[in-house]
Order: sequence, then C-alpha cells, then structure tokens
Amino acid sequence: QVQLVESGGGLVQAGGSLRLSCAASGRTFDRYTMGWFRQAPGKEREFVAAIRGDAGSTYYAGSVKGRFAISRDNAKNTAYLQMNSLKPEDTAIYYCAACSSTGYYSPKNYDYWGKGTQVTVSS
Repeated sequence: QVQLVESGGGLVQAGGSLRLSCAASGRTFDRYTMGWFRQAPGKEREFVAAIRGDAGSTYYAGSVKGRFAISRDNAKNTAYLQMNSLKPEDTAIYYCAACSSTGYYSPKNYDYWGKGTQVTVSS
C-alpha cells in the first residue's frame, strides 16, 4: 500500500510558475514510476508527465514539453512537477500516481493515486 499526497497547487497568473510536490509513504518508492495527470472540467483525465524509478527516463505530454519538468528525490520519497510559463489551458486538478508495471501514459496502469490539487491559471 502506497499513499500519495499532493501539495503546491494554487492560483497563478498566466506566465507564472508553480511547483507541485507528491509525498509518498512506504519504503519502496524507488521501485515505482511516478506520473502526473490532470483533469479539467468536462474532460477526461490526461497524462502530463512521468519519471522512472531511478529517474533515468522522463516522459511528457506534447502540450507541456519545454514548460514542465518532472523530477524525484527518492531519499525523500517525493516526486515533483515544476510548471513554468503556465497557460490558462493548464487549469485542472493535478493528480500524482504510482505505477508498478508499464504503460506510464495511461491512468489505467497506475496502482495508487493522490486526491489531487487544484491548479488555476488566470489570464
């Protein structure tokens, strides 16, 4: 069992930055691929970014490449999502999730989820 808690969401103006954190319980954090997903009103949950357990590989949705950066600190059992140059269309609830298998791009492949944190970007 892994419990995930997101933090760092809030309201920011377009062009600004936010850093989301995802604190995980357990002692096997480094065995999980960590992902970030988001869901806006009326839309399906979509993939944002993922990072392998050893931090050797990262993956991004095309809409956030060059603006967002995922990272992790396994010693702290924490994953991060640095979001720069934010746009109003980034507004959504952001969720972190842990995947013990493969298929980082799909929420169906993730075993554990946080409750989400709201990110609102104003124009």
